[in-house]
Amino acid sequence: MERRLHTRHHAATRVYLSAPGYGFWRCHAQNVSSAGVFLEDGPAELPRGTEVELIFAVSLGRVTRIHRRQAVVAHISSNGTGLKMKGYSSNQNQTRSRRAARSKA
Repeated sequence: MERRLHTRHHAATRVYLSAPGYGFWRCHAQNVSSAGVFLEDGPAELPRGTEVELIFAVSLGRVTRIHRRQAVVAHISSNGTGLKMKGYSSNQNQTRSRRAARSKA
């Protein structure tokens, strides 16, 4: 059983990934949480710790919204690339988890 602070949500969306000095990729997000994203076809050549920009194009009917997030390559496997969102500390994770637990009580 996985022990995560943030629930993963299945995502069937395209994510554009830009890494200075490495290039630009169009990837498919397998799942997303508030703390990270897993890309099925993420670039395997990026070293762990590489800072990247993620660009999400979210279709809202006739409007498409663009969301940009900074992330860091957390792990790479034969299944894809895991990225951790930047600016999201474990203190924030713990505070949000406590608030959620209190609101359910």
